[in-house]
Amino acid sequence: MTATAQHRGLALVVHPSLERATALHNACVEAGMRTVVARDLPTALLMLSQHVFDAAIVSATISEHADGWSLAAVFRMIFPGAFVAVLAPERSLEALKNAINSGADQIFECETTDDEIARAAAARLVKAASGSVQ
Repeated sequence: MTATAQHRGLALVVHPSLERATALHNACVEAGMRTVVARDLPTALLMLSQHVFDAAIVSATISEHADGWSLAAVFRMIFPGAFVAVLAPERSLEALKNAINSGADQIFECETTDDEIARAAAARLVKAASGSVQ
């Protein structure tokens, strides 16, 4: 692991699909981040108690409809300065409302590539490390 990867921080990746969770992990590593991957809500909550995270990439639905938004809200409460991204089926009014209520920084549609999501998270972490985040 390079010093740059350590500088960019640790991201929690939560997605119920092993294929998508692995792809997001690989994209985050390629972007210079370290990751912890969870595929269910209990594991994600346990990881919140075991690590200090700089970012989260969470599926809007983990086990039940819209439970990812609740995880994003808990993540925001524990790590108020972290970057929180949620993968939602679409950017609808409901998704925007949930993003505001949960404190998510960015919504990505499920069709967004893993590389785009990872690059956005890494860029935000670099800005935060340099002190240029609003």
